[in-house]
Amino acid sequence: MHFELTKEQAMIKKLIRDFAENEVAPEADERDRTGEFPLPIYKKLAKLGLMGLPFPEKYGGAEADTISFAIVVEELSRVCGSTGITYSAHISLGGAPLHLFGTEAQKQKYLTPLCTGEYLGAFGLTEPNAGSDAGGTQTKAERKGDHWEITGTKCFITNASFAKNLALTAVTDKSKGINGISAFIVPTDEPGFKIYDQYEKLGLHSSNTTELVLENVSVTNESLLGVEGNGFKQFLATLDGGRIGIGAMAVGIAQGAYEKSLQYAKERKQFGQSLSQFQAIQFKLADMAMNIELARNMVFKAAWLKDQGKKFKKEAAMAKLYASEICMKVCDQAIQIHGGYGYMKEYQVERFFRDAKLLEIGEGTSEVQRMVIAREIGC
Repeated sequence: MHFELTKEQAMIKKLIRDFAENEVAPEADERDRTGEFPLPIYKKLAKLGLMGLPFPEKYGGAEADTISFAIVVEELSRVCGSTGITYSAHISLGGAPLHLFGTEAQKQKYLTPLCTGEYLGAFGLTEPNAGSDAGGTQTKAERKGDHWEITGTKCFITNASFAKNLALTAVTDKSKGINGISAFIVPTDEPGFKIYDQYEKLGLHSSNTTELVLENVSVTNESLLGVEGNGFKQFLATLDGGRIGIGAMAVGIAQGAYEKSLQYAKERKQFGQSLSQFQAIQFKLADMAMNIELARNMVFKAAWLKDQGKKFKKEAAMAKLYASEICMKVCDQAIQIHGGYGYMKEYQVERFFRDAKLLEIGEGTSEVQRMVIAREIGC
């Protein structure tokens, strides 16, 4: 296998890079300051046919591959991590479970509007007492004749304020442990469903991060996603794909920080010469370039395996783990290269640094990724 981009992938890369530079980058600092959600950006991405990128054309998607998805996430994140995570979650957490486990009727009804950008996709897994231990889910769904009633709380949910429906997990049979967790598609405007957008975050300020509170929310039997009792397994499979998105996001943020550092090092004069003439700075930049390239190759490999229908759990975990950790290191060194200016908002690398930290936490912490890899290698 090799990673020369296909004609279609190269075309998508050029399209999204131009879009990111012209539509996303100009107001990124202001959005970081105000926390304003850039809904117009996603409307424009929908017009470009990118909001359903990897999904079948019959649902309004573009039927592109996972590498193309990774390219779009990387290019958006290179200028704005908030935009990158919103897009990645929309596809890999919002759309993917519907595509993987939905009935034909569910796909027509719920996946199609996601692909056309009518609203954003979201996914309710994490709870106040069930983070890394997703099997500790306490939200419960009780069958009441021809419908289910769902009660519980979800936290740190991306995009929910802009989703008309979302998939979430709930316990349907407590006696069966993780095999008693099921997934449901729940309309966000149902009575008893409340969404709170009140978190104050370190970074990713213009992404939408919410708490969901459900009090006896009624959904029909047709709202069950996949097989009853398989919700936990389904969401683990969803996270495998999501980790490719987080890996691509990490590559993008790191690439953005590296590019700003290289430019600054060439322009900034100290001791009578540009910073880029000092070996200490050259070595920092060389390490950045090397690690970003390695991370990108790992993300592309995981995406390629997924596209080939091969097992990719281990590679997705490796890509997410490595890319997120080198992203933090690259952003740290980017501030160091900028010196005092790197600590100032004007030079943007401090925004990249704040945005990067979530990538070592979301969709499975670095520690959880190491657990996944250890299991996959037979420990």
